[in-house]
Amino acid sequence: MPSPSLRLAVVGAGAAGLAAARELRREGHAPVVFERAAAVGGTWLYAAPAPAAATDPLGAAATHSSLYASLRTNLPREVMGFLDFPFAAPSSAVDARRFPGHQEVLRYLEDFARRFDLYGLVRFETEVVGVRREAGGRWAVTSRKVGEKGEQDEEVYDAVVVCNGHYSEPRIASIPGADAWPGKQMHSHNYRVPEPFLDQVVIVIGASASAVDISRDIASVAKEVHIADRSAPASTCEQQPGYDNMWLHSMIDRAQEDGSVVFQDGHSIKADVIMHCTGYLYDFPFLGDDSTISVDDNCVDPLYKHVFPIDVAPDLSFIGLPWKVIPFPLFELQSKWVAGVLSGRIKLPSKDEMMEDIKNIYLRRETRGWPKRYTHNFSGGYQFDYDDWLAEQCGHPPIEEWRKLMYAANSKNKAARPETYRDEWDDDHLVAQANEDFKKYL
Repeated sequence: MPSPSLRLAVVGAGAAGLAAARELRREGHAPVVFERAAAVGGTWLYAAPAPAAATDPLGAAATHSSLYASLRTNLPREVMGFLDFPFAAPSSAVDARRFPGHQEVLRYLEDFARRFDLYGLVRFETEVVGVRREAGGRWAVTSRKVGEKGEQDEEVYDAVVVCNGHYSEPRIASIPGADAWPGKQMHSHNYRVPEPFLDQVVIVIGASASAVDISRDIASVAKEVHIADRSAPASTCEQQPGYDNMWLHSMIDRAQEDGSVVFQDGHSIKADVIMHCTGYLYDFPFLGDDSTISVDDNCVDPLYKHVFPIDVAPDLSFIGLPWKVIPFPLFELQSKWVAGVLSGRIKLPSKDEMMEDIKNIYLRRETRGWPKRYTHNFSGGYQFDYDDWLAEQCGHPPIEEWRKLMYAANSKNKAARPETYRDEWDDDHLVAQANEDFKKYL
């Protein structure tokens, strides 16, 4: 028989936390959402770096947000939305572009929270500082109001769902000689606008979406922009099409005390700034050893299906760890699964079976020649197999075919039109299918 309603702690009120809160309540549970910001949105909340960014430009202390002012989505809005709450562009939309700016995504998440009456579940400006497993298997959650150093509250919950995101703890590239290099280093986490880089020589490390966007943003004002890409052949030194001040290089070999930076291709330049667009680390500072998970080389281990630590499943779970995905539908399906498992409606395999599945995930990673830090990387089409597996577990229809085809079409278009894919595309027939599908929800 399904269990009675459980009192659940949800850490974070970004897209993952909102999806979890909705699905947990739909299943009959009583979620309490802890959010350290004053609003919903998580990583989609734009914030200028605090003064701490000036003294710690490589760190996360300055701000939780990683958004830069010019950011537009790199996925079309039709693909991005939750499965039953389309991210459509009505005539009343402030930003009706197919690839809108970050403000439009935040408005969408705020609409989602209002539509499903989630605001009343959220404790704003409240930070979780500790999660401890008690003898009976329940969880003591310690929280405090942001800005209040002393007073803390402790409450006991039946289970904890972690939705704290993974875009707030910067990952920094290791560069020989960087400590003695006299220029400025910063992480893209603390980048907002290009104007501070006027007439400077900037090196951008990385080849991800943020590196591509930020290098082009800075090139509009900088003297020179040099992109260091670890996947580029060592001999690479290429001026980028459409730019007279931007070059692609192999990775940095070393930085020197005289201010020069030497690339693996042998080229050396005097640079003012090294910008680390090198991604983020999974970080759960509120969890102790009783969570039974560890984070090594950005692999959260051991997790069944990237969600449940097998020794404490289902009473601790993680929503939203996979990357290279369409995030919101994945959050929704993971949340449906967690909610159903917690109510007893959906059964987990035995611990041995779950561990065998984890070993298979690691074997697949090793077969591809991927490093450990790629454990939660879902590129290569795996995300839809995973989504459809979750959907089947929950008795939900699989991901729509148009969404899968549109995601593939966007990837192809981005490769063919890296500068203009957000404004030029060839999949209007898929847009029409999506809009027809949305009619049953709008």
